[in-house]
Amino acid sequence: MQEEIEALHKNKTWELVPLPHGRKAIGNRWVYKIKRDGNNQVERYRARLVVKGYAQKEGIDFNEIFSPVVRLTTFRVVLAMSAVFDLHLEQLDVKTAFLHGELEEEIYMLQPEGFVKEGKENLVCRLTKSLYGLKQTPRCWYKRFDSFIISLGYNRLNSDHCTYYKRFGDGDFIILLLYVDDMLVVGPNKD
Repeated sequence: MQEEIEALHKNKTWELVPLPHGRKAIGNRWVYKIKRDGNNQVERYRARLVVKGYAQKEGIDFNEIFSPVVRLTTFRVVLAMSAVFDLHLEQLDVKTAFLHGELEEEIYMLQPEGFVKEGKENLVCRLTKSLYGLKQTPRCWYKRFDSFIISLGYNRLNSDHCTYYKRFGDGDFIILLLYVDDMLVVGPNKD
């Protein structure tokens, strides 16, 4: 749990503030997971702080929550292109992707159990970044990814907002498909 809290502080996920009048702080809880290796031996124990998103109120704690994913037809076409033209495929997973989204709404959360700041027990966390459990977290991540990948010179397909491509002067190209925090990268060579 300490490792998770330190990562959230390093990411500047929240700041402690007094709860504004008329607002309610959302609760949170710890979710535990045991990571095992191929031989079913315990590799490590993991704790994740999760916001109780079911307590969020529409119009107050969130507005838009829709987040697109790559269309199945696009995925199939790109796989077919890869087979026909002998293109290289790479699959990527963005670790802790959901923790990097910027929130647009003012959301207040109770201090995590076991980590209430001494002398600041009356303060709550004003979230500055998205957290697991929030209804808008996938949307925040998508918007962050979309603006980042476009800043690198990629284009987004109008027909599929999770399909990006980039052409290079030598005729090479990259196609990138996004499904939440998983990516498929396709191109004529591994570079």
